[in-house]
Amino acid sequence: MYIVTAEEMYGIDRETMGSIGVDGKILMENAGREVSREIKKRITKNDVITVLVGGGNNGGDGFVVARTLHVEGFSVQVVQVVGDEKIRGDADYHKNLFLRCNGLIFYLDFSVDEVRHIIKESTVVVDAMVGIGVKGNLKDSLLSVAQLVNKSNKQVIAIDIPSGLPAEEYHSKFYAVQADTTVLIGALKQSLFLQDTASYYGEWVMVSIGFPNEVIHRYTDKQWWNRISFQSSFPKRKETSHKGTHGRGLVIGGNRLMPGSVMMTTKAAIRSGAGLTTTGTSKEVISIMASSCNESMYVPIQEEDGYLSDASEINYSAYDAVAIGMGIGRENVTQQLIQNAITDVKGILLVDADGLYHLKERLSGLKSRQKPTILTPHPGEMASLLDVSISQILQKPFTFSKDFAIKYGVYLVLKGKFTIITSPTGRQVVESGGNPGLAKGGSGDVLSGIILAMVMQDQPIFEAICNGCYLHSASADNLVKAEHSVYDLTATDVIEGIPKALRTLTSSE
Repeated sequence: MYIVTAEEMYGIDRETMGSIGVDGKILMENAGREVSREIKKRITKNDVITVLVGGGNNGGDGFVVARTLHVEGFSVQVVQVVGDEKIRGDADYHKNLFLRCNGLIFYLDFSVDEVRHIIKESTVVVDAMVGIGVKGNLKDSLLSVAQLVNKSNKQVIAIDIPSGLPAEEYHSKFYAVQADTTVLIGALKQSLFLQDTASYYGEWVMVSIGFPNEVIHRYTDKQWWNRISFQSSFPKRKETSHKGTHGRGLVIGGNRLMPGSVMMTTKAAIRSGAGLTTTGTSKEVISIMASSCNESMYVPIQEEDGYLSDASEINYSAYDAVAIGMGIGRENVTQQLIQNAITDVKGILLVDADGLYHLKERLSGLKSRQKPTILTPHPGEMASLLDVSISQILQKPFTFSKDFAIKYGVYLVLKGKFTIITSPTGRQVVESGGNPGLAKGGSGDVLSGIILAMVMQDQPIFEAICNGCYLHSASADNLVKAEHSVYDLTATDVIEGIPKALRTLTSSE
């Protein structure tokens, strides 16, 4: 599924009607009917349905919904919350169709108390007041109606986007309808994947109304990665494959105070299908790991004052991919590890955790690497890399990620509830699985191990990273559904859940 801003959606709409030649009235009819189909799954003939209709295409969609439900025997009434002069073109056409079908319209030229009464006597409110073009706060009567809806305790179903909610990132203050369900039209809106706007959508579903995929793709390459995406891109293993076929990976990390991080990354890589995995760490950490991680090989790295200091003896050319940074600490002595990795690793390089801290002063060197570089920061680490606040990152995660990935030529995984994966060309994917159980120490270490294994398989690297993020979330979600809660789930549990997640996702049944 594609993700769009308001401007991109308008472009798709214009080209579909202009170059392709699909009449706007037909698109509006398709939208209203598809939305009605989803609404009918959530209502009964005993419900009293009030459709709040504003101007523009969103209001026109509302008239089609009202007419469709009305002619099918549902109890429907429309409250037009704008003047007649705002109902123009295709929306006016569908308003007149609704009236000719004996539809009932109340006009908002009466008191707020009357609107409150209408909503109070309803059981379902359909929000078609304001679409994706909202700028700033709702004005006057629209704001009053939105406040009434939010206080009503009725079932609220929004058409395309809750009224008052910005469609994209970097928005100012807003007041929006809180929907129980939102039926998105044609494409997913960017604000569906932002921390402070996502909850307004409630449960969501998307409907297609006739926008050609090739037109959508001309305006956006942002996508949502789901189960279908994983299954269509995840590589099947050949019967003749062997351990060398599935990659030689190296994990560098850990110190005597944090031996668990590198252990979790290593175990996650093994569980996720890496052919051969080697762990580079101190002799002390090796002695801790060896008895519980038999499948890994080990290479000792010199240390100073308990921290890794010198990995110059490692033959990086022996590995297809290297993950570095987890648990190495932020001491000055460990800086050289990151510098050497940037210049000496000949394969794929993944930098995470403390490695990102040391990378900040070395970002310019990433552009000259011949093989792909993957960075996996959470918002705090991303804010540090860019010298901005975390709130700024959360307000514009798509923009910051895209600009950074293009500037430094890296694959960027900005972790969070809505993980944004960005390629060096600026292509972006959102992976939104997982649950609050992942908000624990070690979750990022596990993700790094999974991604390390994925990028060594027979699949394009961007898809491999997306699949790694999806597998990580799927394991956590399966565990919470079956045997764990979001409180007791640990990073180690997620590793142990990888086999079931893979088996479920790759099953042909």
